[in-house]
Amino acid sequence: MGLVFYVFLGRNYRKKKIVQSNQHKIHPKPEYALGMKDLITSDLPRHLQKTARLLYKNSGSHPYIDTKVEVLVGGNETFEHIFTDIENAKQHIHIEFYIIEDDTIGNELRRLLIRKAQEKVRVRVIYDYLGGFRLSDAYIKSLRNAGVFIQPFLPFNRKFGYGKLNYRNHRKLVVIDGKIGYTGGINIANRYIYGNRLGKWRDTSIRLEGSAVHGLQNLFLTDWQFVDNKAVIDEKYFPEPKTFSQNVLQVVPSGPDTDWETILQGIITVFSNARKNIYIHTPYFLPPESLMTAIEMAALSGVDVRLMVPYKTDTILATAASSSYYQRVMEAGARVFIYKQNFLHSKAITVDNEIGIVGTANMDIRSFEQNFEVNAFIYDEVVAKSLRNAFEEDAKLCEEIDLETWKKRRPVQRFKESLARLFSPLL
Repeated sequence: MGLVFYVFLGRNYRKKKIVQSNQHKIHPKPEYALGMKDLITSDLPRHLQKTARLLYKNSGSHPYIDTKVEVLVGGNETFEHIFTDIENAKQHIHIEFYIIEDDTIGNELRRLLIRKAQEKVRVRVIYDYLGGFRLSDAYIKSLRNAGVFIQPFLPFNRKFGYGKLNYRNHRKLVVIDGKIGYTGGINIANRYIYGNRLGKWRDTSIRLEGSAVHGLQNLFLTDWQFVDNKAVIDEKYFPEPKTFSQNVLQVVPSGPDTDWETILQGIITVFSNARKNIYIHTPYFLPPESLMTAIEMAALSGVDVRLMVPYKTDTILATAASSSYYQRVMEAGARVFIYKQNFLHSKAITVDNEIGIVGTANMDIRSFEQNFEVNAFIYDEVVAKSLRNAFEEDAKLCEEIDLETWKKRRPVQRFKESLARLFSPLL
């Protein structure tokens, strides 16, 4: 059994570079990003310059300037914005999601993309083969027949090999005309608006206008080159952006195609530099030891660390494993809040009202080491405060764990949590 698990789930392909193309070959010299010399002379505080420099060196993520960022905290407003922007697309629509369901929301998107393709808008779609496993052949065929270019990411076949089952594209992003972009935790599915057995899923996304959209575009075209085996290199996909309020934003990809665990390193650096507070939204809390240590050190040093996780779960094993970490962080001084209203799927962090992090990566080993992910690191007080306000509103729907009560839970429950934790690298 161990050999079977190793063949399909255990091998490390990081050094082999599953995606061979370097993302910065698509748009190698962004005109609207800060160089490292510009960063030093910018108004960004030195400790945030340190984070930006790290993310540039470990992933090549350029610090883009003057981007308009809108925080979206629900499925209704997120899909309303996305569908409206798609409706107004003039040149191209690029979509990449882990899951696209063949349901009401999925079919609304399908009909919209078909109409835009018939209007001669170039439409490209990437979906993860495992995440979109239930997507019907009829759904895909209807898009292709209408002129939509749609490709799966890492399908199970001889070409890509069956041993890469464990490496999934968990990215969610939309780029419209190279001017508007989205990323966050949301997938294309009914559960974010109509709910399911867990209720309506609570998620966080961001809508971007301005130069940082080039970062999302660059990432999508790199992934498209991998799935379609064709490089799309044309300046029309990187139009001159509008200029908005002063801020800095980095679009940071990570995955088994990178030399470093880029998002993990960025989060650890941000936590290490925290002085006042750290607020964390995550549906799963299975941190690598390095991140666990960073959270403990922040809490022990007097930083107000608050972690919010869901009570309801779509993965019983992951929730049990997550529970095994709570006592340790609380003993260090962190506070843990259990979200009782529906299901919390948000992946968002805010630190010191200075930086916000929103994207697709969960606080778990899979997201940091195995999945293809993307997070936006946003150096902007307004965005950071907006994320903090959203956290505090969600806290009204939470129950805070009392450390002494938590220590008294039944031995059988502790055993289940410890047993589940053994599987944390796979969850």
